[in-house]
Formats: sequence, structure tokens, C-alpha cells
Amino acid sequence: MSAENDFNAFDDEQNQDRYKVSAKKTLDEYKTLDAEDESLAKWKESLGLGADVLPLEFAGDKRKVVIKNIQLLINTEKEPITFDLTNEKTIKELSSKRYKIKENSIYKLKITFKVQHEIITGLRYVQYIKKAGIAVDKIDDHLGSYAPNTKSKPVYEVELPESEAPSGFLARGNYSAVSKFIDDDKTNHLTLNWGVEIVKK
Repeated sequence: MSAENDFNAFDDEQNQDRYKVSAKKTLDEYKTLDAEDESLAKWKESLGLGADVLPLEFAGDKRKVVIKNIQLLINTEKEPITFDLTNEKTIKELSSKRYKIKENSIYKLKITFKVQHEIITGLRYVQYIKKAGIAVDKIDDHLGSYAPNTKSKPVYEVELPESEAPSGFLARGNYSAVSKFIDDDKTNHLTLNWGVEIVKK
């Protein structure tokens, strides 16, 4: 099964139990929504709706979620491996690279991103991992809901749960990953093709 078919099958599974998402509201609508509701006012304040929103990354930028970088944090390495996702060239080069991870290492991903234009609800990081064309793992981590970034909160940073690299002769070798950032509206904000190589200690 191809990576795209994997994601389509995953979406079908999720849709069976997913509630219907209500219509999107503009930032101004959210700001004035139930102004007398104290609990809702606190929720809106936690999202930063009352602060100054940052300008777009560049004039005419239609992206709603801008993934700036992903860091691969490995407990056996002093420095994280950083994927710079600020340009298309770097993103395309990821698919041909393999980042080395020692077997039994503990690792996790740290994602830095910016939201613009509107509130994003139910943002998720979905990933399929394959070895020799066979699916070996699937990740579906919920990142949360976010308002457009402000001067006091220029970016968001989220760390995913830790994982342990497999070990043993059969587990070593190259792994390919396809990752997507998807929200409640099923909008895919970015697709990444990348990979790692599990090596002996």
C-alpha cells in the first residue's frame, strides 16, 4: 500500500467516530462571541485573541500553518538534528537524506510553527513509517488548537512523546517516513518525506 493510500485509510478510520466540526469563524467573530461568558472569555484570552497579531510571513502568504522547523532530539547526541523547513529546496532534500539514530536510543520530535489568518482547531501530526516498503509504525499525535501568533507569542513549540529506536540485526537499516500536519477541516498544511537510519551502538 502506498503512503497516500495509508493516509486515506487512516482518514476513513477517523471519520467513523469524528463529530461534525462547526463552521469556521473569523478572528473578529471569535473576539465578540459571547462576550459576557466568563469561561469563554478566559479561553479566548488563553488563545491570545486580544493581543496584536503578527503580520503574514510574506505579502500574499495564504498558508494558515507555517511549520518553521522540526528538531530530532536524541538522548545519545549532544545537539539536536534540525530540519529547516523555511524553503522548498530544503523540504525536497529531506527525502534523499537519512539521519543516523543509534539502536535503543530515546528520541522525540520538537516542532516549531506559526499560525496565521485564522484559528486552527484540532491540529494533528500524522506519520507513517516504513522499512523496505512495509509499514512498521503509525503515529497520530494531537497538537491542539491555536490562534494566530502575536508579538508576545511569535511561535508555538510542541514536543511529541518519546520513542525508543529498535535494536538488533533485523531492525537496523533505513526507514522512510511520510508526515502530515492535518487539522479538523482535513486541511493538510504540509507533507514531509524524510527518513532515518538505525545503526549499531
